[in-house]
Amino acid sequence: MNIKTVFKCATACAFASLLVACGSSSSSEKVEIEFYSQKPEMQKTLQEIIDDFEKENPTIDVKFSNVPDAGTVLKTRMANDEAPDVINIYPQNADFKEFAADGRFLEIDDDAGLSNLKDGAVTPYLVEDKNYTLPLTANAYGIYYNKDKFKELGLEVPTTYAEFVALVDKIKADGTTSPFALSLNDAWSLNGYHQLAWVTVAGGFDGAEDILIRSAKGAIQDDTTTKAVTERLALLTDNGQKGAAGALYADAVAAFAAGEALMLPQGTWAATAINQQEPEFEYGMFTFPGDEEGGDYTIGAADLALSISAESEHPEEAKKFLEYLSRAEVIQKYYDVDGSPTSVEGVDTEGKFPETAGVTQYAFTDKHVVWLQSEWDSEDEFWNITVETVKNPDSAELVKKLNAFFDPMK
Repeated sequence: MNIKTVFKCATACAFASLLVACGSSSSSEKVEIEFYSQKPEMQKTLQEIIDDFEKENPTIDVKFSNVPDAGTVLKTRMANDEAPDVINIYPQNADFKEFAADGRFLEIDDDAGLSNLKDGAVTPYLVEDKNYTLPLTANAYGIYYNKDKFKELGLEVPTTYAEFVALVDKIKADGTTSPFALSLNDAWSLNGYHQLAWVTVAGGFDGAEDILIRSAKGAIQDDTTTKAVTERLALLTDNGQKGAAGALYADAVAAFAAGEALMLPQGTWAATAINQQEPEFEYGMFTFPGDEEGGDYTIGAADLALSISAESEHPEEAKKFLEYLSRAEVIQKYYDVDGSPTSVEGVDTEGKFPETAGVTQYAFTDKHVVWLQSEWDSEDEFWNITVETVKNPDSAELVKKLNAFFDPMK
């Protein structure tokens, strides 16, 4: 072999080695996807799950985003075309439906874990018959109560609204603690209470929506139904812990866990926060009572629900992350801390979380209605109306504010 041939061979081998090296570098190069969460109380557990995912998938880094006022920040980011790759967004809400209809999300299929969910789990959240969400858990709203103090004072869980009123009167008469732990400076925190007032008075989801959103402009009247709703909001008036007017969600949880109030109107998501306070008593939950026994309801919908941005530069990695989260052994870690009803097949829930069983036993039944805002264009002002009415209950003023809120949507 002459020197020219040797040189050619050496050059070819070097070039081939370079190609292989480049290919190897490319295949092992890490990519980053952002996971945007709206579950601050589950941050520690979700981080542990992310760490496990990254160990199994060493070429994928997950940037875990948790920010205050996450819902508002997300809307701003979406408006600025800065959507995270994986988004914890609630598929029952108007903003999700609008984003989905505008093509802002990818369709979720079996590659993203859909086949790991129970049949029908995504049906309520379809947009134009297409699925853009992976709803892993659901929430439910009700009333937390201090079991030990109830027993001490001879109090019983109310089965009718009249019994609920009598219960509050007995707690006030005892005078050692407040009836409710409230966070009137976090307006969203009583959204479920207000919605359940409408649901129980109007006879269910459709009855409430027929009055509020499906009616004509200006059609909400100061009638017996609205007066009854106002009465239920007034049950909270001046019945909160000291400082309730300026209290935030965390303050109300702390007040309940410290025994400063015997009841806390809140969703199942609060159980984690309560447990973190290590209360020195047993607690439970009960549904919002109706006028008649059996007319009680809870309200809720998908909670840890995930979507993938259509703008993501790494859609396959995002799908892989969702598929991982939908595995029974993975969501089991989440459930064992959170306790919310889950749509994932194979999760062991039997005998767990008796504290919230008073409402979670009705999950996915006709007593578990979907949040009313599922048919609204927005909800934030409804939260403010709720707090304003609790502070100054007046049915005529409530009617004015509700018509002003709902009329632009009709």
